[in-house]
Amino acid sequence: MAITKKPISLKSSEGPQPGDAAPDFSLRDDAAKSRSLKEFKGKKVVLYFYPKDMTSGCTQQACDFRDNMNRVAASGAVVLGVSADSVESHVKFKEKQGLNFPLLSDPEKKVLNAYGVWQQKSLYGRKFMGIVRTTFIIDGKGKIAKVFPKVKVAGHVDEVLAALKD
Repeated sequence: MAITKKPISLKSSEGPQPGDAAPDFSLRDDAAKSRSLKEFKGKKVVLYFYPKDMTSGCTQQACDFRDNMNRVAASGAVVLGVSADSVESHVKFKEKQGLNFPLLSDPEKKVLNAYGVWQQKSLYGRKFMGIVRTTFIIDGKGKIAKVFPKVKVAGHVDEVLAALKD
């Protein structure tokens, strides 16, 4: 009898899917404090990955979360933003935009890879590695409840708020 194993894919673009355990992490936030997913157990977590501090789309997305933080909190959730930017960059970005949630720094891209958001991108025919804007909603038990891949900034926070009600 032959044993058939399902092939294992090591492509970084394949992140966790709904029902999967969310990969835990320990990253420094904008206050240089180490933060892990475990500390939010029992709460829903909106974990959003964005390409770069101080850029137009990323600024708009962060400000949309900032402006809707009361609605996010009312749904029992917290927001965590993650990029490969430095802690120092996050401090400037957070202060300039008056952000009211933690920004986590992943310069080694370990968490970006664990969530499958560090991928090959293309701009004007040039290929490069970068963060694909993606949001994960993690339930209070640490499982992926919803994934928003390749996020378009306009209207995204409303989509997240609707999903948090489910």
